[in-house]
Amino acid sequence: MMNHLLEVKDIRTSFFIEGKEIKAVDGVSLYLNPGEIIGIVGESGSGKSVTMLSVLQLVASPGKVIGGEVYLEGIDHNLLQYGAQSPEMRNIRGGKISMIFQEPMTSLNPVLTIGYQIQENIMLHLKLDKEAARKRTVEMLKMVNIPDAEARFGYYPQQFSGGMRQRIMIAMAMSSNPTVLIADEATTALDVTTQAQLLETLRDVAKKTNTAVVLVTHNLGIVARFAERIYVMYSGNVVETSDTKTIFKNPQHPYTRGLLKAIPRLDDAKDRILLPIDGIPLNPADRPQYCPFYSRCQYHKPFCQERPIPKLGEAGPGHEAACWLSQEEKDLRMAELSHETPKSAPSNAIKAELCLEVNNVRKYFPIYAGMMRKKVGDVKAIEGISFTVRKGETLGIVGESGCGKTTLARCIMRVYRPEEGEILFEGRDIAKLNDKQMASYRPKISMIFQDPFSSLDPRQTAGSVVGESLLIHKLVKNQVEYDRRVDELFRIVELDPALKDRMPHEFSGGQRQRIGIARAISCNPSLIICDEPISALDVSIQAQIINLLEDLKAKLGISYLFIAHDLAVVKHISDRILVMYLGRVVELADCLDLYDHPLHPYTQALLSAVPVADPEVEEKRERILLAGEVPSIANRPSGCAFHERCPKATERCFREVPQLKNAGNRHHVACFLYE
Repeated sequence: MMNHLLEVKDIRTSFFIEGKEIKAVDGVSLYLNPGEIIGIVGESGSGKSVTMLSVLQLVASPGKVIGGEVYLEGIDHNLLQYGAQSPEMRNIRGGKISMIFQEPMTSLNPVLTIGYQIQENIMLHLKLDKEAARKRTVEMLKMVNIPDAEARFGYYPQQFSGGMRQRIMIAMAMSSNPTVLIADEATTALDVTTQAQLLETLRDVAKKTNTAVVLVTHNLGIVARFAERIYVMYSGNVVETSDTKTIFKNPQHPYTRGLLKAIPRLDDAKDRILLPIDGIPLNPADRPQYCPFYSRCQYHKPFCQERPIPKLGEAGPGHEAACWLSQEEKDLRMAELSHETPKSAPSNAIKAELCLEVNNVRKYFPIYAGMMRKKVGDVKAIEGISFTVRKGETLGIVGESGCGKTTLARCIMRVYRPEEGEILFEGRDIAKLNDKQMASYRPKISMIFQDPFSSLDPRQTAGSVVGESLLIHKLVKNQVEYDRRVDELFRIVELDPALKDRMPHEFSGGQRQRIGIARAISCNPSLIICDEPISALDVSIQAQIINLLEDLKAKLGISYLFIAHDLAVVKHISDRILVMYLGRVVELADCLDLYDHPLHPYTQALLSAVPVADPEVEEKRERILLAGEVPSIANRPSGCAFHERCPKATERCFREVPQLKNAGNRHHVACFLYE
């Protein structure tokens, strides 16, 4: 007799490559009850997604589910007995168990309207006629808060924003009344406000319809806010499981403890040192026969290497962990670690002199229409941006997608030439310089990009990527000097110079980002623009990169512009923070002042949307949920651009554009509430 809605027992999935068996999932068991939300967390390669794909028999060749059982309420048979392409399995996929994937644009067909795609799913699984299916489609779109649902039935995926597309995916997944919904990193690529809206929608829908939800994520804040129970995975195994409060209050596995120490939290002290987990996540092909976490574990004992891979065992009431160490051994080691001299935050000497001054910068992009490509208007990407950055200072720039953060960075890099305004770099206005005049400034301003893989040439060795700018800007006299400088740069970013002849694909994500950082500092720049440099990385790797950037700033006196949408990370690394909305600055203040006393309603909503990795803190926090989507920058609202979503908007906000003014204590805000 089944006790749970979904029960997975000892599921095992391997990939067979070049005659070798690589165990991606090795004996995972979990369960799910009606209306329950569970979280599955862990770093990339831990087997989270493959476990869920195995349940649905969606693992593609050369992968194969080689063992285990999956039971769904109402079906007596093990689901894995059905063929992957059998009618029974097709009815279960989308009908009984639905899945929302990470990237909605690759999951939606761009040549079919969204209404047709949802309607087709309903007709297939609920056996409704076309008219009834259309009616249900409109209901589902309304349920996930798509405005003008009837009118938008005939829209194509590309006519929606990223957040809207992900809502459409939720509507499609829920349209066939599934009993289980799997969200596989469904909000990873979204802004914090959109992420909060979507997850609240998902929770409300799940509770209304008694649907069980599996949140697969590496974001511990999300599971702290939304999940009731958690499974922590590492190297194809569940290493710890319990209810959410117990996991966060009393983590028993060294890996779970390491994850919690590595993440920056919104309620952290500014000078808290992030403690990354040593090493990099294990390659499944190199999985040992003993505890796979052994080489990265601060608690390990010699016998951990002599025994087989530990199985889950009781660590308390309703709490299981897979570790050979006893509670006493862990407590003793924890006491030893707490007495070790903690690494102190690097001292940060900010000078009075300015590195960068941006005055009233505007950047427009023309809009063309018709067969003759006639100009019909402008997209005003950034409007009247002004700020300063001192030498040795980090200015964090935050805001939702489309607010103009990257456009601003490209204007400063002079990839774009602004329409108006001054960009004073080390005292000279570079805004109007031509390419030849800019040549001497190029080495002094560098950039670290978001995706460490696509920003490295796959045909160049790591050494040549790092050393290329040395040759372009003639910073070395001969081959010996070149080799010495490349080796030095590798050591500065904590990479072994022996790796310089490897190609980018032979490195992990964190190592690739270190190569990007080595390239950025190779010319001794005064300013580095970091454009979402850690959003593509795992939690523990993020901590390593943040610590590295802080160390480099202290050693080399570099100034940073740090662009990100993770406000906890921005708080940790920044001295001052600039908040942007639809191409304008809405708030600018010292870091702690902005987090402790946010003035603009938009900043307040942004901070409220960031989940804190502590369920007890989350329970007490006030939520500010923004209505609607970010308007199109091509169709900017009149007056204050935020007035359509602002809970405190007055009639004046509809007519006038508020200017950035000093509200005291170097805290600037563009809002009529503070005049």
